Amino acid sequence: MSRRVVVTGMGVVAPNGVGIPAFLHAIQNGISGIKFIPLARELHFNCQVCGVPDFDFSHLKDYLSEVTFYGLKGSTIGYAIKAAADAWIDAGNTLYDGKIHWETGCVFGNSIADTEAMKRIIALVDSRQSRKLGSRMVEQLMNSGSTAYITGLLGLGNRIITNSSACATGSQAVLMGYEYIKHGMAKRMLVGSNEYIDNYIFGAFDAMRILSRKFNDTPEKASRPMSATAGGFVPGSGAGALVLEDLEFAQARNATIYAEVLGGATNSGAQQGTGSMTSPNAEGVVHCITDALKNANVAPEDIDLISGHLTATIADKTEIENWSEALGRKEENFPMTNSVKSMIGHCLSAAGSIEIVAVILQLLHQFVHPNINLEDPNPAITNIADVSCFPVKRTDRDLNIVAKANFGFGDVNACVIFSKYKR
Repeated sequence: MSRRVVVTGMGVVAPNGVGIPAFLHAIQNGISGIKFIPLARELHFNCQVCGVPDFDFSHLKDYLSEVTFYGLKGSTIGYAIKAAADAWIDAGNTLYDGKIHWETGCVFGNSIADTEAMKRIIALVDSRQSRKLGSRMVEQLMNSGSTAYITGLLGLGNRIITNSSACATGSQAVLMGYEYIKHGMAKRMLVGSNEYIDNYIFGAFDAMRILSRKFNDTPEKASRPMSATAGGFVPGSGAGALVLEDLEFAQARNATIYAEVLGGATNSGAQQGTGSMTSPNAEGVVHCITDALKNANVAPEDIDLISGHLTATIADKTEIENWSEALGRKEENFPMTNSVKSMIGHCLSAAGSIEIVAVILQLLHQFVHPNINLEDPNPAITNIADVSCFPVKRTDRDLNIVAKANFGFGDVNACVIFSKYKR
């Protein structure tokens, strides 16, 4: 039996917009969420800018009991709860309905548990005051903490998974949820990912010398995917969430349908060839894209838009080369391509899910969001594809099929194909 999988709910906590209306407005108008971080300068970081959501954690009281709220101190879990709850409500559901939704599961990923919680634990344990920790700290140390909170909040009783594949986490979570529904193991899945960049994570990435450092005084210009003056990525925090459903299940409850998931693929380049811990093997990327197209039953010429990984590093050129090889398209025939990272930075494990929300919004509202800061395209990229393929202003366009990919540390790749919903 061939089951169609559709998107019925969305939630987002992004550096340039919290909630779908704010995020939509931001990506339509090229609004950056990159900010100067004074503490990063005090800590002598080379990069002193970051994508930080304007999120008031006290608003979590709208979703949690008072006891749960005051016991929760983890920022990364807070982002996840906000995005997931908003997606659930957006899909026409209610919180605390007293039911166990046996037909509904959750795949929600992240890379790093709450290191600020770890710092508090280490400080109290080392000072022989562990009794002051309380009973709520362990759940904030677990990578599965976000998924556990979401599951309890929404009463989800099907498959509950916490995945972790670095920058590929969000796209991989969506693909896993799609597969569970496609193969009849669930009727509905809440999927997404989250990340919180605190000083310790920020510092570790800064030490790798892969972050932007030349635009500390002009933070909105710091994230420059595909630009000749790109100097590294800008870290970012946030979360994205989607509700995926079996089409018949969604129709039976008269749900609003935003888009359709056609299929996808995930693989590894095995850190062989051109691959390494931090750089994807080009052969693996090409395989991932071509396998995704095959799984989705989509021809390369049918792709209207590429939502790239495109982090503002030297890997951007290689990524465009890989897309060109996988699709057999170049120059004027190359699809329109954009990167949300130009506006929000690289949200690590949250990148894929936030960027997929942007994909769905573009399909729904039929536009291509701009690549801001691309006033000087890298000639090595425009030698592959015509400069017109990389819009710097919002472009209204008939979009039918969009390819979204992310490539993560450890040489893990994920590509998901979405389409405008057609009855």
